[in-house]
This record gives sequence, structure tokens and C-alpha cells, in this order.
Amino acid sequence: MRVYQTNEIKNIALVGASGSGKTTLAESLMYEAGLIKRRGSIDAKNTASDYFPVELEYGYSVFPTVFHAEWNHKKLNFIDCPGSDDFVSGAITSLNVTDLAAVVINGQYGPEVGTQNAFRYTDKLKKPVIFLVNQLDSEKCDFENVLAQMKEIYGQKCVQIQYPLNPGPDYNSFIDVLVMKKYTWLPEGGKPVIEDIPEEEMEKAMELHRTLVEAAAENDEGLMEKFFEEESLTEDELRTGIREGLITRSIFPVFCICAGKDMGVQRLMEFLGNVVPFVSDMPKIYNTRGEEVAHDSNGPESLYFFKTSMEPHIGEISYFKVMSGRVKPGDDLTNADRGSKERIGQIYACAGAIRIPVDEMYAGDIGCTVKLKDVKTGNALNGKDCDWKYNFIKYPNSKYARSIKSKNPQDMEKMMAAILKMRQEDPTWVVENSKELRQTIVHGQGEFHLRTLKWRLENNEKIMVEYGVPRIPYRETITKSAKAEYRHKKQSGGAGQFGEVHLIVEPYAEGMPDPVSYRFDGQEFKINIKNKQEIDLDWGGKLVFINSVVGGAIDARFMPAILKGVMDCMERGPLTGSYARDVRVVVYDGKMHPVDSNELSFMLAARHAFTDAFKNAGPKILEPIYDIEVFTPEDIVGDVMSDLQGRRGMIMGMDSEAGYQKLQAKVPLAELDDYSIVLSSITGGRASFTTKFASYELVPNDVQQKLIAAHEAEEKSVE
Repeated sequence: MRVYQTNEIKNIALVGASGSGKTTLAESLMYEAGLIKRRGSIDAKNTASDYFPVELEYGYSVFPTVFHAEWNHKKLNFIDCPGSDDFVSGAITSLNVTDLAAVVINGQYGPEVGTQNAFRYTDKLKKPVIFLVNQLDSEKCDFENVLAQMKEIYGQKCVQIQYPLNPGPDYNSFIDVLVMKKYTWLPEGGKPVIEDIPEEEMEKAMELHRTLVEAAAENDEGLMEKFFEEESLTEDELRTGIREGLITRSIFPVFCICAGKDMGVQRLMEFLGNVVPFVSDMPKIYNTRGEEVAHDSNGPESLYFFKTSMEPHIGEISYFKVMSGRVKPGDDLTNADRGSKERIGQIYACAGAIRIPVDEMYAGDIGCTVKLKDVKTGNALNGKDCDWKYNFIKYPNSKYARSIKSKNPQDMEKMMAAILKMRQEDPTWVVENSKELRQTIVHGQGEFHLRTLKWRLENNEKIMVEYGVPRIPYRETITKSAKAEYRHKKQSGGAGQFGEVHLIVEPYAEGMPDPVSYRFDGQEFKINIKNKQEIDLDWGGKLVFINSVVGGAIDARFMPAILKGVMDCMERGPLTGSYARDVRVVVYDGKMHPVDSNELSFMLAARHAFTDAFKNAGPKILEPIYDIEVFTPEDIVGDVMSDLQGRRGMIMGMDSEAGYQKLQAKVPLAELDDYSIVLSSITGGRASFTTKFASYELVPNDVQQKLIAAHEAEEKSVE
């Protein structure tokens, strides 16, 4: 395989909704490029793009697949992205390392929620877009309706390059208004017959051609002047104008394809090769220091590793983009993120499960290598005198979580290692050992996302696991002041145990003045502060601990033990065993014994005194509240709102965005456990949502009583 220069490389992401036909399109692209001898199919489970066992099992793309096509002395790198929102990391990763998004639309349904999600990411990343209306041979295909939906959502930037003559089961022909030709295929597809536009279609074709010419001319002053003078542009001038419009996102060309029969794919590749911007045409990216990194083959050698996959009999495959310079086998590089040295072995051009050795890759190219020692997803390898790092890929927060444990307790360590390894393939799988919840929690983008993880653990790693409902990280606090005292006394021969602690607790807020006195039951307790500690709690909020003991009632050497007893209670609150926060504790008196007092005695006394005072100080449970944004079609927005309100949600606002309604609400985390499943059921899979932690708020009294009762029952069952 020849080596391609930076100005001969184009990087394209295939994105869109699940079922739109991206993987089938990938097969046709590889077939047209001569990489495969025949096209596989999802039903036959023999595609070059979806080849992992879990993908064959479910019939869905789970991982982004990198492949290339050599076309007319140019190299087109493609990444076929999963369409399901559960596997959004693949689309986000791919859009960040490519230069154009080819958004595939199912001709039966038009723009779906997956289409909207993909387009939203292209908008955020300012990536050029072309639309590919696929499955034009479907009985339900209504091209004109699909086009009307696209223009309603994306505006008049949607400009037709082609239109089908006979969409439906007999589809075999379209008009291309860029080259002004008619393309016709035999029923089984293959090479088209190219001929002049029939007379009966000429008026429509000319009208669409003029629209295309005008849209292209708007992106170049010289072309605009010529258009005003001559009302036409040459084919090369049209291509130039469209290319400029793609870069500025002022034009979204619309194509017709039937990937299943390889109709229109060859013409699409011609457009990609001739019109789509090169890597060198696109805006520069920046390293973590904010320095511009140009795709310059003569610049410092720098590789960014954006994807890792684990394949049987091969091991870890690392996919990279050459950010600067050029790479060849045998190069010695430094990992800027981990400080380790790496020697690059063979480098490959990717074609799904096929890898083709190459001698060198230039800036802007995408490839892979194997058997690196210490390179993880997101790392950068640099040559001499270069230490660039990159962190431009931002993934969404998790939407769904489950507790996880291996059915065989001895497999827990093996299970954790397997999940951490798989997270290199999909960074939106997140696992944590929660000390607070006393559970191992795995987070993902949805129920299907975590079901896939479970399938891989059980079928690939042979580790049987079970999911459970994760506990909620509640917080406990108090609403008024209270005092308590406790004497710990134990005598069992020899030295005994003795410690007595008197303390006051009250709610703490930032900036509160130091206490001077308290009054309980008509008695005043004056405070003389000898020492104060403000402790920022790892779980949020503060503990303020004040020593106000006078007269030597308790030696200062026992204060750390008293504080430890208090902290033990803060880490396992008296109401539900949750973390406590925002409490001020004043130790004002106590007693000790010259022989029997020790640290353990005062720690235990402090625990009991704090627990008693806490329960008498108007204790309240706080629950985590999350901001949620739901993107839903307008016709079902009422059902979505009703469901949110049934979850104790508070609707904060509603906006229209690209043909969808965006609902904003605040909802308790405890009510979001099954939300991804229910939302999909309510909307037929047409809605999506994002969540973000907002704050802790008081739970309603009835909920608090249920939580306390449940905790007490759990404690008794343990006893």
C-alpha cells in the first residue's frame, strides 16, 4: 500500500441512528475500494465492520470500526460509529478525530433521535456535515417527506445533490444535479448506467441545480460575482464552493444511496474524493497547553491514541491519529501522559478486522499498531523534544448505574481487572468501589450498555456476574442544636475503661460566628473556645470541632480520640448509615479517671454522645438532586412531563431545539433508577436525555420515615 501525504488524506465519520444502515454502507464502501471481495450482511453475521462476538450476538454496532478506501489517488479514512445512544462514546471519539460527518438517515423514518444526537455533536464540534438518505428501496420510503423534515429541522442549508426517481421496492435510479446526469442500476445494483437527464425531469433538475449553484456561490466572493454575471458555475467551481461551504457549515449536501444494493455508493466516493475538505483544509487543534498543533508532516512527531480494542489471539490493538510529523515502524517515542518509552512495531492501515501493513504514515492519517507496553486510550506518544498532550474528547455523564458482583466471590478481583481493561475500549463504562454505599457500582449510558458489559464478562471472560439496584448516597444533617452526655465505663479485672463526654451539636453554615453560649431547659452553657478545627469532608460539607473543656475535666490528649469517635458517626450517620455533613460539635465538659481513662474509652463515649445529640437535633436526610435535560419529539412531550412529575421532578423550563422539545427538570436520583428504560418505552426510543448532579436537598417527611425504617430493618437483619 502506498504512503499518502497529508494533502491526500480525508477523515470521515459515519454517524446516525441505529438501523439507518451505516454498517451496510461500510461494507459497500470497502467493496467499492477493493478491500473485500464480497459484501457481508448483518443478518449473515459476516460483515468486516461488525465483527466482535457481542456485535454478532446482538446485531448492533457496539464499537466504532476504522477502515479506509483508496480512491483516485486519495486515502479516505472512515470510522463506522454505533448508532445507539448507549454507545455514544464511539460517535464522540470518532467525530473528534475526523474532519467530516456523513450522517446516514433511514429513508423510512427520516431524522430520528439518533440522527438528532449525532447532529448535535457535529454542531458542538463545528464539523462539516453531509446527509445520506439510505434505504430508498424500502416500501415505506417517502423521500419528499424525509427531505421536508430535514429542512424543517436543519433549515435551508440542506441542499440536494441528488433526488430519487422511483423510491420504493423498485428503486434503481436518481438524478445528480451536481454533474447533471441520470444514474440507473440493475435490480441487484453494481455499476450504474450514466446517461443524460430525461426531458420530463429537466425542469426539476435545473431548478435544483440553480439552488445548488447559488448555495455554493455564497461561500466565495469570486464565485458570487461570477454567479451574478453568468448565473452559472462550472463543475469545478461548484466543487470549490461546496467545499468552502462544508468547512463553514453553511451547506449540508444531501445524497441518495441504497447501501444494501450498492446503489449510489460509487458516486458518493467520487464526491468524498473530489469535494470533501482534506485534513490540511480543516481548523487546527490544540494541545493541553493551548498551543496550536498543525497537521504538518514536517513538524514534531506526535501520535494521539483515541481507541483501544481487545481481540482474541492478538491482544491489545491501539488506534492512533498522526497529529504532527510522520511515524514509521521502529520509531522510539515517549508517552507524554505516563512517562514511559515505547518502540513502535508494525503500523497498519485499518479495514475493520483486516489490517494492512504500511511503511509510513503522515500527519492527519489514521492507523493502528499492536503490542505497545504502556499506552492507554487518550495517551499521546511524541518524538524527541516534544511533550504534547491532548484532552479534547469530552464524554457525557453516566445515565444508568447498577451494583455489580461476581457470583463467585473469588472472581471479584478478576472481574474488576476485566472491567478496567474493557473501559479502554469504551471510556463511558465507569466502575467504582464505593466505600460509602458498600457496593461496587458500574455506570453506563443505558440498560443495553450495561447488558453488553455483562454479556462480555460472562461470555468472553467466563466470569458470571449479577447486577443489583445501587444504594442512593443520601446525606444526614441536623436543623437545631441539642446536647448530650455519655459515660463509658467498663470494669473486668485489672485496668478498666472510663471516659465521659458532654457535647453540643448544631447545624453549621459557612461564615457562622463562633458560639458564645447556649441555653437548654433554662440553663445557660457558656463556651470558652480553647481549640477549633474546621474539617472539609470528602463527601461535601464541613465538620467544625470545638474544644471548650475548662478546668482540666478532660486532658487535651484525649481530644483526638473524641474527634475520631465523632468522625466515625459522621461517616456512618445515625439515621440511615449515610454520611453526615454540616455539623458543629462543641465538647464542653466530661470526666476522666486517672487509671482507667484511655483513647478507646473517650472514642466510644463520643460516639454515643454524638448519636444521642444528633437524634435530638431535628435530624434530616438530604438526597441528591440531578439536573436532567430530555430531548423528545413534540407529540409526546406531555407524556414525558407527566412521567417526570410522577418522579417528584420539578419542571424548570422547555425549549425547542432542531425540531425537538428540550425539557429541563430537577429530579431526585432515587427516582431515576429505571428512567432510561421507561423513557424509551414511553417514546418508542425517540427521546434521549442527559443528567448532571445539581445539589443535595431535604427529602419529604414521608420518604424520610420510610428510609429510617428500612435502615433499622436492615440493621436488625444483620444482627
